[in-house]
Amino acid sequence: MSDARLEKDKDWWRGAVIYQIYPRSYQDSDGDGIGDLAGIVQRIPYIASLGVDAIWISPFFTSPMKDFGYDVSNYCDVDPMFGSMGDFNAVVLAAHQHGLKIMIDLVLSHTSDQHPWFQQSRVSRDNDKSDWYVWADPKEDGTPPNNWLSIFGGSGWQWSGEREQYFLHNFLSSQPDLNFHEPVVQTALLDVAGFWLDRGVDGFRLDTINFYVHDKQLRSNPPLPREQRNSTIAPSVNPYNHQLHLYSKNQPENLDFLRKLRGVMEPYNAAAVGEVGDAQRGIEIMGEYTAGDDLMQMCYAFEFLANVRPTAADIETVMARVDKHASDGWACWAFSNHDVKRHATRWDVPDAGLRLMTTLMMCLRGSACIYQGEELGLQEADVAFRDLQDPYGIEFWPEFKGRDGCRTPMVWEASNANGGFSTAEKPWLPFSHEHAQMCVAVQEENPDALIHHYRRAIALRRAHPGLAKGDHDGVKASGNVVHFTRTHDGVDIFCAFNLGDKPAVLAMPDGIFTAIALNLGGVDTPRGDTLILGPWQAYIATAART
Repeated sequence: MSDARLEKDKDWWRGAVIYQIYPRSYQDSDGDGIGDLAGIVQRIPYIASLGVDAIWISPFFTSPMKDFGYDVSNYCDVDPMFGSMGDFNAVVLAAHQHGLKIMIDLVLSHTSDQHPWFQQSRVSRDNDKSDWYVWADPKEDGTPPNNWLSIFGGSGWQWSGEREQYFLHNFLSSQPDLNFHEPVVQTALLDVAGFWLDRGVDGFRLDTINFYVHDKQLRSNPPLPREQRNSTIAPSVNPYNHQLHLYSKNQPENLDFLRKLRGVMEPYNAAAVGEVGDAQRGIEIMGEYTAGDDLMQMCYAFEFLANVRPTAADIETVMARVDKHASDGWACWAFSNHDVKRHATRWDVPDAGLRLMTTLMMCLRGSACIYQGEELGLQEADVAFRDLQDPYGIEFWPEFKGRDGCRTPMVWEASNANGGFSTAEKPWLPFSHEHAQMCVAVQEENPDALIHHYRRAIALRRAHPGLAKGDHDGVKASGNVVHFTRTHDGVDIFCAFNLGDKPAVLAMPDGIFTAIALNLGGVDTPRGDTLILGPWQAYIATAART
């Protein structure tokens, strides 16, 4: 461990802006139609130019790619399609030289069925790894041991003829779940984390963090009332959303493992953000997993990844729940990622609305994740059924078209056949020609383009520690206006956002205010006690108490 890493600010993650890269679709350096680590190295200067603090790279480990890297067959190597370990070292070096932290996506809840651990486990009931996965006998009639379902459709149990038992898979049947009730499994996964920390990573994004531990008694889940079926992904067509997942995930024993993982990260001043996959209790679980200083630093739930744009009242409700259940923890907010329809499409707001919501994200208490291409305002791409790659979309087409529409190649140049992503005749997913004029090169030349708004909003956050790390006095909604005050080291910053397409009026609190976001389309400080906000307009100001 180098001295430089020891000197790293252990709270670098608090209020950080994290840029997510889906490596298959970011930059292809060798012309095979698939993005790779060497391509990421090429684009590090661009990412740094946005002003973000860290990069989260989705999985690049050895994998049969049934779920595009979220089915790992070797945790400690790079899949050849993404390059080599030398290429990964180059990513870390280039990122650190540009002042960026590197977070990698660890998928600990399950492996690929091609992983050597599972290959050995399935052979018999009495080998060294026989209990490394969740195995169970069938019921007397041969059916699965309980009613648990897979997110990707059908039963969560798959029959294995070798053992004459079922194994659990919360996702694809080729993604068997590890058995976290076995201490040796936990030790092996902690060793994986240590392997990558020793290679210079600064932290982890933890996939499906609340799926690690299952109910040891294998009790069936109760039904979920229809009115509570509010999943952000395929809520109506997927029967997974018909259950309250009381026993298949969210188990209290998970906290013990997270404390061990924090213990591994702590000497490196590393940080983690956990993905909480639970439509009903996401914020409560976030609070449980980030409380105190011995669990995870951050978690994100799916409230702002919902299918409809959050209203002012929705934001007040979400943030009030965070204050109630996670006041001792830390949220990480995202509007888009590799699993949901891009928010420029989901929310159907004008350009001014995209800008305002970005500014709002940079002012909310918590850290923030930006998904590649969102800084360009990319819409969801239309991917024909014949071109689909995502098994989730193939299973539930056409009611749910899957996740390929948010995973199409990043667009760098308008003149290139594949938008500057690849020289291949046919990339792994088709390039969206609707994205061409929104490319980086075109927007860089236009000072009014959305990409520059992202830069200014991130710069505002970095220039004012109160927006990155401060407390808040509670988020409130007055009609379409969201407003709150952030406080840090005795400095108050008052924030108000009109989330509507009509002018709005707000009574100003007491104090002497100085506007600080005029370059983000914000209004200047009013002379009286009434603030008038135009449609999709913000007011952000430092405040001196009177």
